[in-house]
Amino acid sequence: MKRLFSLFLLPLAGCATLPPPPPDPGFVAVRPQIALPPPRQDGGLYRDGYGASLFSDPSARNVGDLITVILEERTQAKKSATTSANKQQSLDVPAPTLFGGGVAFRGQNVLETSLESTRNFKGRGDSSQSNSLTGRITVTVAEVLPNGNLWVQGEKRLTLNEGSEFIRFSGVVRPEDIRGDNTVLSSQVGDATIVYSGRGTLADVNRPGWLARIMNSPWWPF
Repeated sequence: MKRLFSLFLLPLAGCATLPPPPPDPGFVAVRPQIALPPPRQDGGLYRDGYGASLFSDPSARNVGDLITVILEERTQAKKSATTSANKQQSLDVPAPTLFGGGVAFRGQNVLETSLESTRNFKGRGDSSQSNSLTGRITVTVAEVLPNGNLWVQGEKRLTLNEGSEFIRFSGVVRPEDIRGDNTVLSSQVGDATIVYSGRGTLADVNRPGWLARIMNSPWWPF
């Protein structure tokens, strides 16, 4: 019996020690191409490709350069809707005549009737959501676009005792928006994609089980 119970717990133990997911190829750092300097030519003091600038700009501009993105994302949304409908309807059917007289039973017109209907509907919904993300992530320049803008991408991973977390970032940066310390605000990045997620025990306890997800899905009929 103990052996069968151990065989049952073995797959669960393996799930608890799953390795972190592999890096996404779309966010892997791009290595620059190694540009070899031209061969040395004697006969002059200046040699092309061997010079060093004392006042060079440290800002990212080429493929493979690093740039630090300052994450300052704050979003807030609020929506409210109210619907009200009211409808009243009445219908009177007078007593019909048969052979010049009314149809009566015990002195009362039995075919005379009246109908009234009233329908009311009121609906109200409120929704609000706010998110905040602050921090820093250093990404690499993956491509220099024809207009001079830089396509950057990168990923940061942090492994803790009970799981791992990662943040992925990509977007288009204008060289004019890069500060002197080689940083740029995330609000100035075009087509920005920010993914913050995790895996492990802490992430699992904050995620509902498969049965709860089924009951909360639109496919649940009750």
